[in-house]
Amino acid sequence: MADERSRLLRILVPLLVGALFLAMWEALVRAYAVPAFVLPAPSVIAASLADNFTSLMGSLWITLGVTIAAFLLAVVGGVGLAILFAQSRTVEMALFPYAVVLQVTPVVSIAPLILIWVGFDRVQLALLIIAWIVAFFPILSNTTLGLRSTDHNLRDLFRLYGASRWQVLTELQLPSALPYILGGMKISGGLALIGAVVAEFVAGSGASTGLAWRIIEAGNRLDIPKMFAALLLLSTLGICIFFGLSFVEHLLLRRWHESAIRREA
Repeated sequence: MADERSRLLRILVPLLVGALFLAMWEALVRAYAVPAFVLPAPSVIAASLADNFTSLMGSLWITLGVTIAAFLLAVVGGVGLAILFAQSRTVEMALFPYAVVLQVTPVVSIAPLILIWVGFDRVQLALLIIAWIVAFFPILSNTTLGLRSTDHNLRDLFRLYGASRWQVLTELQLPSALPYILGGMKISGGLALIGAVVAEFVAGSGASTGLAWRIIEAGNRLDIPKMFAALLLLSTLGICIFFGLSFVEHLLLRRWHESAIRREA
């Protein structure tokens, strides 16, 4: 009973705060007669979302496609390279600094170059590369940390019983690193969306038709309610990605990991 009440409060309290915030926003905009091109009321944004629902949802699917593809590539590449690092210190010393350089270089500064190199006739590929760059490093660093954090006593025990490197990796290191991998995925999922949006902003000029382009288009036309509607969809998409990955994390860890096991108060 207490768990159900706690779960209900975790849902209702944020919803109540959000509802109060929107009510205050609506009231203040109406009370001070703020023009819609400066700050539209929530009701105006909702109306704009309804009026432009078809075009905005089409753009949402384009942005979502780039985000998912970049995220999956980041997971496959990041986990694969981290496994390689865990097997060879030499490879890690040789390649990890370049991964760090890729991470700390502002993606906004290299996005135009990537777009030029790939070509405006292949904009979707450029968007995918840019989003992948942003999403890649958290997976790599978290997985590497997880693989390196395996209990050395258990590793020695495996070796004592004659386990191969493959058995140590698949039966000990990867299961032990799973919470780290899932934590990196939660970070990477949001960053993939950010990377996709940044890439669409850089592409501009209608070369991309994702949500970021809809925001640019609406801003150029001073259609601020449509801008907010597109931003609302982007935020909702980011929230769905986060909670979706959190749900996956819960399913995979709930039976054995301390972070997910429910304890009696």
